[in-house]
This record gives sequence, C-alpha cells and structure tokens, in this order.
Amino acid sequence: MNLTASVVLFNTPRSQIESLFKSVIESNCVETFYIIDNSPSDKWRILEEEYAERAEIAGTKIRYIHNQNFGYGTSHNLAMHEAIENGAVYHVVLNPDIYFGAEVLTALVRFMDENPDAAYVLPKVIYPNGEIQYLCKLLPTPSDLIFRRFLPKSWGVKRNDRYCLKMSGYDKVINPPCLSGCFMFMRLATLQENDIFFDDGYFMYCEDFDLIRRLHRVAKTLYLPDVTIVHDHARESYKSRKMLVAHIKSAVRYFNKWGWFFDRERREMNKGILGELRNAPN
Repeated sequence: MNLTASVVLFNTPRSQIESLFKSVIESNCVETFYIIDNSPSDKWRILEEEYAERAEIAGTKIRYIHNQNFGYGTSHNLAMHEAIENGAVYHVVLNPDIYFGAEVLTALVRFMDENPDAAYVLPKVIYPNGEIQYLCKLLPTPSDLIFRRFLPKSWGVKRNDRYCLKMSGYDKVINPPCLSGCFMFMRLATLQENDIFFDDGYFMYCEDFDLIRRLHRVAKTLYLPDVTIVHDHARESYKSRKMLVAHIKSAVRYFNKWGWFFDRERREMNKGILGELRNAPN
C-alpha cells in the first residue's frame, strides 16, 4: 500500500502509546511507523524491541528517532521527507492521543485511490464517549482563534457553530479549507510537487491550519464521515498556562503570515465552502 505513519512523543503517557501502536500495527498496512521522540531522554527507544515481533508479523518497520525538540511540525517533516525518499504514496500524521479500528487506514487508502484530486482526508472524529468532535472549520479570523478563548462560550455560540461548519450535519463528504491536524492522512506526491510541508516557524499549534490551507490551494482537503477514529483530546492549552502561551504565539504567527483582518484568500475559501453547503442537497 506504500503507506507510512508518524507520531511525535514528548513525555507521552504509556497508555496512549500502547493504544496508538495497537491501532497502527493491527491495521496491517503501514510499511514504516516513524516514532519521533522529542522527550529529554530516549526511554521510548525500547518500543522498537517491545513491538518488534508484532510489527514484523504486520509487515511494519518501526523507525525510532530521538530528536531535539524543534517542534511538532518540524519533527513530522523529518518522517515525511524520508517517506518520500523511500517511495511512499500516502502518509498519516498522528497525535499520540488517537486510536482506531483495524479497518480505518485501509478504508482511507481506498478512498484516496478513488479520489486522485484529494490531497488530504480527515475521517469522522469522536471522543471516547462517542460524542462527535466538530473539526471541520472555516479559515479562522483573529476572533475565532484568540478572542473567543477568553470570552464566555454563550457569547459566541452562533459564530462558533458557523466557524465549525455545524450546518453541514457532519454526515457527508465536504471540502473545507481548514481541518484538524490530530489525524492528517495525506498524498505525498502533492506535498512534494508543491513543496508543501509544515512551516518550521511554528513550534506547536496552528501548523496544521497553515499546511492544510496551502494544500487546499492545489487540491481537495476532504472530510469523510464514513470512517471513524477516536481522539481522547485533553485540550492542554485550556489547562496549562505554558501551552496557552504557545497557542497564542502560534496564532500571532499565523495571522502575521496570512493577514489579520484583511485576508482575501480567507474570504474566498470560506465563501467557497459556505456556498457548497448551501447548495448541497438535503
């Protein structure tokens, strides 16, 4: 299938690692699983040995890289560039707090094979309790990413529902310009041909919005509700002051790059998906 995958670890709980490894290896279709360990020590090197037998049976090579912590996107870039050099067709960027059934990756390969104009696909994402996560979005404005973080939720319910494209029903394939980066299934040829990789200037947060926006310029970035994964999302920037500061810094970088209040491309891309949803059959 020529499919590779990567995850970045940083003081990651053992329970998350085991759930994700189980998902990847039992898929029986990942040729190389890149473990980019940005932790202070290389204690997770042991994973190569612990999962060696199961990985071999599944035809998966575990490639462990202990790396200086240059950031989330920069670390995944290492894996994607090596995957391209080795001839991979698809690559999936995984958060460590993701898990999924054995059929998921095969289904996504099949979907991408059948949709050559797509560069990215995000499956339906749910919490462990089965509640859906609304991860299809418009390209954000400053109020979407920064201001609403500090205001009561009740003050912007309608605006947030529009931003998260809830009017789509999340029950059909749509082509939003912005999607979550918790599970990024991508066509590597599109990245290579257009030199679209993570911007190394982001340390953590917003690097996914930036990359998907650039992909959306040249290909479809799709949401697929027929396939489901679980995201045990902890929303760390709501709990940690350090993570909140990192989130704000990344948002500032994003808007400095693309425009704060005057962003013609944002307006056109958002207009496109809203028009698509208005004209979609019920």
